[in-house]
Amino acid sequence: MAILDNLAKAAKDFFVEPDGEAPAAAAPRVAVPLAIPTPPLTGLPPGSTQPEQRHLDHIAQLLAGDGRDFGAFTKMVKSLAASGLSGPLLYQTAFNAFAAVTGTDLPTLLTSADALAQKLADDRARIQERHREKMGDTVPLQGKPGALAQLRNQEAQLQADVAALTQQLTEKSQQLTDTQQQLHQEATKAQAALASYELAHAAAVAELQAHQQATKSFLIK
Repeated sequence: MAILDNLAKAAKDFFVEPDGEAPAAAAPRVAVPLAIPTPPLTGLPPGSTQPEQRHLDHIAQLLAGDGRDFGAFTKMVKSLAASGLSGPLLYQTAFNAFAAVTGTDLPTLLTSADALAQKLADDRARIQERHREKMGDTVPLQGKPGALAQLRNQEAQLQADVAALTQQLTEKSQQLTDTQQQLHQEATKAQAALASYELAHAAAVAELQAHQQATKSFLIK
């Protein structure tokens, strides 16, 4: 809301006394950093260090409220922090300004913060469930599986087909090896039989020729 942005810029002048006039008790005791580091995430693709703009827009839309919730309060805190405030003084000043404009008390503000945290948690659970459906880890309750899940199923089927064909190839290869060995054995036996026959045949021919020659020599006058 524009009124909150404008008020945030002017809140320091309205609710913070000039330097040197503020009581010592109002001085910040501990600086509270606003830039809270994001915890490291695992399972991200290499080089993924910044979220995509579409996801930032989704989160911003998810946290958009009516200007009276904790999301609007954090905007005021950030605006005042840019003016140099920090620590307890920053949050007390922001709350005073926020309460003056919206009429929101602290319990209501903290309840709003819990509601936003739950909203983020529910949205993350929904996104992760949809991601598991896309990856084929779970089956959607309604409708057919997504494109990624279908590709995973196709991959699994093709892997099963390849495994079956590989098994068949292994069996056929063994059958081929056995057949080739049997063929070699039978061919060797056939060659040995032929060689044996040729020896017997040659011996018979030689004996026949010898007797034939002797008969002609001794009996023909």
